Amino acid sequence: MGHLDHAAYGWLTPVLSYVMASIGAALGLRCTVRALAATGASRRNWLLTAASAIGTGIWTMHFVAMLGFEVNGTEIHYNVPLTILSLLVAVLVVGAGVFAVGYGKARGRSLVLGGLTTGLGVASMHYLGMAALRLHGEVSYDPLTVALSVVIAVIAATAALWAALNIKSPVAVAVASLVMGAAVSSMHYTGMTAVAVGVTPSDAALPGATAMQFIFPLAVGLGSYLFITAAFVALSPTADERAASASAARHLGEHTVTAH
Repeated sequence: MGHLDHAAYGWLTPVLSYVMASIGAALGLRCTVRALAATGASRRNWLLTAASAIGTGIWTMHFVAMLGFEVNGTEIHYNVPLTILSLLVAVLVVGAGVFAVGYGKARGRSLVLGGLTTGLGVASMHYLGMAALRLHGEVSYDPLTVALSVVIAVIAATAALWAALNIKSPVAVAVASLVMGAAVSSMHYTGMTAVAVGVTPSDAALPGATAMQFIFPLAVGLGSYLFITAAFVALSPTADERAASASAARHLGEHTVTAH
């Protein structure tokens, strides 16, 4: 068995991956709160943004953490199509869960369905990402630890959606996002403890791309997307702010008419 190092760069990758998960969660929760206060196309657009933010944040967290993953005795490459598929699965399945909450009539049932769907999406993204690994040897998993990681993913997703339905203040959303980031990171590292690698030394070239050739540039690009979208959401007025602005404009107009 090859020795596995989950933090080859020390605390850098675990801390950075946690930050990315928390940013994605904060943005997704904020967008979901905005969606629940909106109607029509506006609600749909906010939910789409929430799904892309949470899915992108979770994917970026996973692969930033994987930048610190090393196995003694073999290089590690990544299958590009499978890695891209894991990103699409994250966004699409998380989207299904978010829309279940955003449009569900019965809150309790919508929360359970949305949490289960989103949690399974997070777990699917993780294990699809692991299936993209290419190395000299065989990767195996402990089934009980895998099952535990899936349970953690479902609980974390359900808690995040509950927060979106019940927490409105920015401070409370920030706290919920930090908790969600910790839960998603816990799911990742629990899943990684399930991994064992039987190394078969070889000089043959591995297929796929190295982490620095492919994962790092993509993670930087998606991280930039999260920061830009976060700035857009922060600067976009809420429904209450728009209503207050319209009311102030109306009062100003009435005052101007009275003065004349």
